[in-house]
Amino acid sequence: MRPIRIAFLVSLLGLTLLWLLAAAPQFAAAQTLAAWRGQLLQASGLLALGAMGLALVLTLRLPVLERLLDGLDKMIRLHRWLGGAALGFSLLHWALVQAPHWAVQSGWLTRWSRGPRALTTTAWQEWLQGQRSLAEAVGEWGLYALLALGGLALLRRFPYRWFLKTHRLLSLLYLLLLGHGLVLLNWASWMPPIGLVLGLLLAGLLAAGALAALLSLAGRIRAGRRALGEVEALERLDGVGVSAVRVRLHSSWPGHQAGQFAFVCFDASEGPHPFTIASDWQGDGRLLFLIKGLGDYTRALPERLRAGDAVTVEGPYGRFDFEGGRARQVWVGAGIGIAPFVARLQALAHRPGAGAQVDLIHCTAQVDERALQHLRADAEAAGVRLHVLIDARDGLLTLERLRELVPDWAEAEFWFCGPAAFGTSLQRELLALGLPAARFHQELFRLR
Repeated sequence: MRPIRIAFLVSLLGLTLLWLLAAAPQFAAAQTLAAWRGQLLQASGLLALGAMGLALVLTLRLPVLERLLDGLDKMIRLHRWLGGAALGFSLLHWALVQAPHWAVQSGWLTRWSRGPRALTTTAWQEWLQGQRSLAEAVGEWGLYALLALGGLALLRRFPYRWFLKTHRLLSLLYLLLLGHGLVLLNWASWMPPIGLVLGLLLAGLLAAGALAALLSLAGRIRAGRRALGEVEALERLDGVGVSAVRVRLHSSWPGHQAGQFAFVCFDASEGPHPFTIASDWQGDGRLLFLIKGLGDYTRALPERLRAGDAVTVEGPYGRFDFEGGRARQVWVGAGIGIAPFVARLQALAHRPGAGAQVDLIHCTAQVDERALQHLRADAEAAGVRLHVLIDARDGLLTLERLRELVPDWAEAEFWFCGPAAFGTSLQRELLALGLPAARFHQELFRLR
């Protein structure tokens, strides 16, 4: 099982266990439908806030989490899963709030009394009681906003720059919903000693989410990993709709490994985009990005960019590092997924003989002779066997074709970058033939 799947299950089970340990006595003592509903309201609200807080912590892009989860691309996928879980628990919470009203209107239940409010013994508790109506309104409208923002995040046609801006609003929404939870969570039921310990753990998690939200709203996430530079040169590879953008950095850059990527900002109004670094690091501040025209912004880049334009680069990120432990490797780069392999070819060119046991299969539907000349030259310099499959000429890469090109495939380790569905299908077929799952590495390069 992948680390992100384990992390996802552990996160949800951990939050559930947190609530069960603290609220089990009250839940077990519940004798009425209203009492059980009250406990489930607490649980669903806690799970929604906890999942959303964890999703926000992942946006901090902490190196320790990147190591544990095997790369920022995996962290982004886990972020999406936790965001979906938070939305699901929020919907459950809302349904539990509305259920009595629906049941009464349908005639299934008679209206019940909420019963007496808990006695307030301190000025703080009295103040919280006075904020209940406001907190309930914030929770209801917050859910509607969460649905709207979550829906926009799923629309692939929604412009990326607006996706970044609206997605950042989720940080503000979390802070509002956190206030909703702090007012309405029944802290008194978390009796010491275990309730105190669990309450501190929960408070730490929610505080971490709040800190991440504040840093996001201030635009300060990973500000220390940003380097300033300028566009040095731009080459248009029109046959494949790619711009080869060479950047020269003027401020400190920690260096990178082949296969890593960075967030690149050419225009502050557009915001940073993630692009794979397609060059080896030589310590001279120069980076190459191969940018495919997939959206309005990236298609317009060749016309908008000029040598000398300012650029900000944040990174590097990712663990698609070719360090799996086997010298025999097969690389499959589909379309613009060839970019990390270009960087690796350049790195191997400085280590004579290092690429002697590597086959690179490049699958492409489009052809640009200059791009292929560059690729062939890099592969020759690295000592890597290159196989170029052009869809119209050679057909799609099938498992049978792969086995023909690489007869000793069963001894190899696979590194794939390209369309996710293609990679998943190839992995499934190889694993069905006995390839260990640990020997197939796939870059999950997608933000939304």
